[in-house]
Amino acid sequence: MANRKRLLRTGLGVAVIGVVAYFFATALADNWGAIQDAELSWGWWAPAALVLFVVAVGISGWLWGRIVAVLSQQHLPAKEAVRVHFSAWLLKYIPGQAGFVVNKVAWGKRRGLSRLLVLISVVYENAFLLLGSTVPMLAILLVSRAGNGDVTHVVWFAVAAVLPLIVLLHPSVFHRIVNRLARRTMKRDVPPEFFLPSKAVWKYQLAFLLPRLVNGIGVVAISVAVADAAPTSWLPLVAAYAIAGAVGILAVFVPSGLGVRESVFVLFAAPYLGVEQAIIVSLAARVLATVADLLIAGAYGLLTASARRRGEAAAPAAAPELEDDDSPITEKDVREA
Repeated sequence: MANRKRLLRTGLGVAVIGVVAYFFATALADNWGAIQDAELSWGWWAPAALVLFVVAVGISGWLWGRIVAVLSQQHLPAKEAVRVHFSAWLLKYIPGQAGFVVNKVAWGKRRGLSRLLVLISVVYENAFLLLGSTVPMLAILLVSRAGNGDVTHVVWFAVAAVLPLIVLLHPSVFHRIVNRLARRTMKRDVPPEFFLPSKAVWKYQLAFLLPRLVNGIGVVAISVAVADAAPTSWLPLVAAYAIAGAVGILAVFVPSGLGVRESVFVLFAAPYLGVEQAIIVSLAARVLATVADLLIAGAYGLLTASARRRGEAAAPAAAPELEDDDSPITEKDVREA
């Protein structure tokens, strides 16, 4: 039985890696062809953007780890949080985004953390990223494009679309919704300590602006080198890329938001770069973001090897759990969470 379970886990791991590799290669090949057609020559900006894209993912992982540490009242090393986030990040190429969530929940279970606690941490993480990628960024675009009716109408429509998310993050509303889901799936209320205090919610919301800004700086570097973007356009381009990333996250049935992110970026960046240059910048950013994921895979391998040498890869830790928290993790749980 043990050998069969081990074989099943190995087979599942190989299958997941195969699926991720397929979508990764497809994304890189499709966009690389378009870049070649544009006769784009690579320069200093490519490695600069690569580093910034990787750093942004690492910051997100560190911040997620801080949320887990606060909720669980345990020390979580930054390296471990980043390592787990890197491995979950690579699963974004599987349509549905379930792999990202299940990966973190499975890690939490091995570490002795409540499944529900980790699920709530992921909900917080995505809510902070989405709000940070939309609300302040939409405000930037509204100010920068004041008087331009077409763009302003699009922006106002986007503002209306994110209002429910703002309401959701209010502690009382968030607690009520999560408790209702927990009653349906686990027949229990969620312990109060599984929620962030109001002060911490706003602190992390501000902190999650940092990875979006780092990503945006990478896109500005590309835009300056490729399209000679004027300094007055830099902040709106950061906002355009952040909003495009948020829409890519919401496009859960598209591997890594392929095509969706680029379309949204072109929509908001065209007034500053022109449609043709905005398309080239979006394609270059997609290629570099995909290559950055390859670097993230390498970094994950190094961090995992280091953790195993220190005996930390599967270190257990005590944590408050719901009584039925050892039940199998299913995609239904992920969707409902």
